[in-house]
Amino acid sequence: MTLFQKKYRISFVIVLAVTLFFGCESNFKEIQKINFSEFIPSSDADQVNLKYTDSGRITAVLASPKMLDYASVDFPFTEFPKGVNVTLFDKKAKKTFISSNYAISYKGTNIIDLQGNVKIITEDGQTMETEQLYFDQKNEWFFTERRFKFTDPKGSSNGQGIDFSKDFKVIYSQKITGEVETNE
Repeated sequence: MTLFQKKYRISFVIVLAVTLFFGCESNFKEIQKINFSEFIPSSDADQVNLKYTDSGRITAVLASPKMLDYASVDFPFTEFPKGVNVTLFDKKAKKTFISSNYAISYKGTNIIDLQGNVKIITEDGQTMETEQLYFDQKNEWFFTERRFKFTDPKGSSNGQGIDFSKDFKVIYSQKITGEVETNE
């Protein structure tokens, strides 16, 4: 074999190796995309205004600038990335207003996670403020382990960790400070 033929073969082998190397990289990226499933919502809505009813009576109104529904994933949920404003109505048409910067509702557990400037205001003048609050829809029960501020016409209190009924008639707190007027 001549020197020219050896150089030609070596050059050919190098060109072939470089071509295969870059060709495999491109195919590798395509193969990665095949095995990757995108996590996208099954529905997406802007300016949502939902009314919930029970036996012809409106029980809640939910308003949000953005709703993403992930109904087709293993653990389905609905996300409100730009916050929610909810109005709850009891059987006597008394209103309770709830707002937060972000919310996510888990369909399998019926738990709603409210986050960021969570505020609950009742018509009776009671106010609850915290950074994160969970709502158990089945039991109509709120709870958090975060710091909170509770105010009503009798006084105000601060604390960490609280759970209470939707109508504020039953309240259990863990660590609390403040002044509250009592009938005793």
